[in-house]
This record gives sequence, C-alpha cells and structure tokens, in this order.
Amino acid sequence: MAICWALVLGAWSFPLRRGITICPTLPGVSAKSPCVHAPCLLQSRASNLPLKPGFTPGHRSVTENPSSFTLSAPGRICIFGEHQDYLGLSVVAMAIDLRMTIMATPRSDNVYHLDMPDIRHVEHFVPREALPYRHQRDYVRSVIAVLKRRGLSFDRGHDFKITSRIPMNAGVSSSSAFVILWAAACLQAHGQLSSISGEGIAQIGHAAEVLEFKEPGGMMDHYTCTLGGLLYIDCADPIRPTPISPRLDGFVLGNSLEKKDTKAVLRKAKEATLRGVEALTAVLPGFTLKSTPMDQAVPHLRKLPDQSSRMVYANLVNRDLCQKARVLFEEGVYDQDVLGEMLDNHHEMLRDHLGISTEKIERMIDAAKSAGALGCKINGSGGGGTMIAYAPDHQKPVAAAIQKAGGKAYIIKKAEGLRLEAGLLE
Repeated sequence: MAICWALVLGAWSFPLRRGITICPTLPGVSAKSPCVHAPCLLQSRASNLPLKPGFTPGHRSVTENPSSFTLSAPGRICIFGEHQDYLGLSVVAMAIDLRMTIMATPRSDNVYHLDMPDIRHVEHFVPREALPYRHQRDYVRSVIAVLKRRGLSFDRGHDFKITSRIPMNAGVSSSSAFVILWAAACLQAHGQLSSISGEGIAQIGHAAEVLEFKEPGGMMDHYTCTLGGLLYIDCADPIRPTPISPRLDGFVLGNSLEKKDTKAVLRKAKEATLRGVEALTAVLPGFTLKSTPMDQAVPHLRKLPDQSSRMVYANLVNRDLCQKARVLFEEGVYDQDVLGEMLDNHHEMLRDHLGISTEKIERMIDAAKSAGALGCKINGSGGGGTMIAYAPDHQKPVAAAIQKAGGKAYIIKKAEGLRLEAGLLE
C-alpha cells in the first residue's frame, strides 16, 4: 500500500482506510498506530471498491492481540437535499460533534454482552447462534445478520458499552450512527475492520437499517456518519460521496423534543412524490427528477392534481438549491446572507409543500431568526425532531432563543466520521 505523508493539525499522519480515523493521542493507543485527525480523503487499498461477500483478512488477528478498543461515530445534519436521498438526488450533509461511543473488552467465551446505559438496556447473547428478529428495527441483530451473510465469523465474545450524546429519534441520525458503530465494532472485534473501506461500512449500515426491514430511507446518513466532514453526495446508483471543504461554521441545532414517526413521514413523502413523478411523466415523456430543467417541468405541473404538483415542484426547487449550494461551497468563498436565504427557501418547500414542519419548530425558527440567525430549516424527516439555524457570530443568543421557545439547543460544528479512539486497528 502506498503511504502518503501529510501534516494534519501538527501531527504526522498517513491514511489507512478511507473514512476511518485513528487517534493516537488518546489513552490506550499504540505509538505505532497511524493517525488522521480529519476525515481520510486519500485512497488506500480497495478504498473505493464496493463491499463484496466475504472479507479479506486484516493485517493482525484479534487472537494475536486481544486488546480492548473504543470507537465513535457522529450524528449528522442535512444542510441541503432534505427528503431527496431516497429519490436518487443529491444532498449536502455534515457530520457534527455530537457522537456515539462504543467501548469493547474481549471475553474468554463466545458471548456478546451489550450495555446501553443511556436507555437502560442490556443484551446478552451468543452471536454465532441463530438470532431471529424480535421486533421491527432490531438493529443489534440485523447488523449481525448482515455481517454473517457477508462472511464474518463471530468466534470470540466481547463486553460492549455504548453511550451517546446524539439526540434520539430527532432527525440527527442516531440510528444510523448506531448501526455504523455497531458494525464497525463487530468487525474490529474479529480482526476485519482494517480490510473494509468507509464506503463498505456505510453499505453494511444501510443494509442493516433500511434494506433489512424494507424501509424507505436513503444512504445519506450512513455515508455521512462513516466518512464525516462536509459531503456532497450524489445518491444515484452508484452513490458517489464527494468531500467539500469550505470553512462552514455557525450552526445551532434545536431539538423540539417532539416525538416523530420517521418511517411514516418518509413513506408518505416518498410515495406522494413518486405518484407525482409518474403523473408528470405521462404528460411530459422523458421527465426525470434528476435532470429535467425546472422551466420545462413547470408548464406541465399545472396539469397534475394539486398534491402531486406541489410535491414534484418542491423537489425540483430543492434539487436546484442543492446544486447551487455545491457550487458555492466548492468556490470556497460565499456570501453568508445568500446561504441563509437558501436555507430559508429550502425550509419553505419542506414546510409548505411536503408538510413536514410543526408549530413548535416554526416557533423555534422564528425565535432563532429574531435572535440573529441568517437562515433556518427543519432537519431530518420532519413531523417533529430538530431544526438547524445558521447563525455565524450569533450562536449563543440563537441557542438561548431556541431554549426560550421550548427547545433544547446545541451549538454544533463539523466533525470527523467513524473514529478509532483507543486500541489498535484490526
């Protein structure tokens, strides 16, 4: 494997697997371990290859080094392209510094003991045995099932402890962070993490969370939680994540604390949009959400039922906003007021056409704007959950305003993706 040396935050480093960051500054990490303090954007062996059944053995087996390890993965916000990844369109998403962490210690038997104190839940099982699903979204077992089908042999027990700062069921990808982190921990525990690319881990996470339970979500969350940073993701098949690196800060996350039904909201929006696309294609042959220009589509939208017309129109507007944002970010220098206005326009489509906002989130947005935010939008599937405010130089007063409006506020910044905090990469 070719080694590219770079100076990152004052530490000599070299990339290993794309999207997996190794931090030797923390306790328990070997001095021989490589270090990348930012998302690894350089390629290493097979880093862009899709995951295939079976695993290439790692450089060291767990039996040779049965050490403890700690991994973490971030939550994420969607800046542009909300409700578009599952349509094969593009998104701009950012990993944030609210993280989920798993600590693992080898056992002398074949048992997995999983402790999740944040939700007061404990699991105790033998992963090599048959593990039928006990309920929908049984992610602990679905990750293991997906890994088994891809050839991983669970031949050693571990004690695991998972803690998290990511708000749950709030549109910040807590479930995607979990499946990514749990899959990575299982791979690391059995000496296989070093042989899987970041893209491969994202695919495992999507399979375990979405495909396994026939749910409607896309892959934005899994790629962002794995690779980290700020990403432009073309969600057409094959999915293509592209890192973009402007200085982008000033965000505040506001949690409405309203419970939401992610699956129902996603399914309703997806089905309504696809009905609209089908109806528009009947009057405009060759129409695609991906590439048909807005000015060609608009005259024909008037021929559709109101709901279908509104859904397709909103997705076309949001598609074009995402492309405009990509250009702005790639140029590296952008007008903050313009970016704020674009976020407001995006939210308007989500609120007025997709119908996914709530009265409380609107109050939080109004409060944030009054306190100095340049733009705001709902974050995640909607129907509750979170919103984001773009408030450079005004994060503290905006956070206070969100709190006063009944939400819980977090001042957030861009973060790394899946990261080995302690231990040797296996």
